[in-house]
Amino acid sequence: MDWRDLGFYARARLSRGVGRWLNRAAAPTKPAAPLDEVLRGARTPLALTGLLEGRSNTDREAAVATWLQARGVPFTRERFETFEGRGENFCVEVGRGDRALVLIAHHDAVPGSPGANDNAASVAILLSLLERWATREPLGRVRLLFPACEELGYLGTRAWVRAHGVRDVAGVLSLELPGVGDSVAVWDAAAQTPFLSRVCGALEGSGLRADESYHVVGRIPCFGSDHRAFAAAGVPAYGLTSVPAAEADALRAFVFHPVRATLRSAVRRPPPFDTYHTARDSGATLDATALSRVTRALEAVVAAVG
Repeated sequence: MDWRDLGFYARARLSRGVGRWLNRAAAPTKPAAPLDEVLRGARTPLALTGLLEGRSNTDREAAVATWLQARGVPFTRERFETFEGRGENFCVEVGRGDRALVLIAHHDAVPGSPGANDNAASVAILLSLLERWATREPLGRVRLLFPACEELGYLGTRAWVRAHGVRDVAGVLSLELPGVGDSVAVWDAAAQTPFLSRVCGALEGSGLRADESYHVVGRIPCFGSDHRAFAAAGVPAYGLTSVPAAEADALRAFVFHPVRATLRSAVRRPPPFDTYHTARDSGATLDATALSRVTRALEAVVAAVG
């Protein structure tokens, strides 16, 4: 344990407190979809969001393992426990190569939120990619990481990096809020790196255009995610999110001025943050086109890095 861990612990507890306050008067959320129905149903990202939406974090964790087992996907599972919290990380390796592109989608949610866009939809996108790769592996090596406790200062990913290191990691993208908006944002990209250049080249190759249908954003002061555990270890690592292009100015103001944004958030938060960590984060707010756009972008990145 060090002072950084204590800082993560304090921020996580504050975030949970804010989440409970935001959801204090929320109506009860609808029951989660029966797990067997989701397993038998369509395998699109939108449909697979029902695997986690509305479940407790314990049940969300179990649902990921159940899906992987039901599909016969080889995976590793690692439990961790610290004074900050505990949970289980899942890892799937596909393809071949000396170094891996790491794609991350955390499976936990904040208390009181169904957690559809944050972050069931991200898990669903990676699972849909696994469906496609069942018959044809990607060209390079890809590691899909489904960590627990992202909402506790990305605790699960920090535990993973401590246990495994980053020597075989080529680059990292963590998925957050992929289900709302008409453009893609790569964030925490404060400096140019060869990996970032390949990511941007892949987005261009998939039909997206810089500053129009995809945006590269520098270090965000308040809203972190799992990629930061890898970035702290010296690996190029960024967040990947879907956003509405029409809200670009409002989003920049919101994420780059967190204190002012907090004071204003009771009045209006720009999408996708209008449902972020709230009881309104349901599958009904997700856009299948946005999910498909992010999925195609990831496929292009995998092909380029591979």
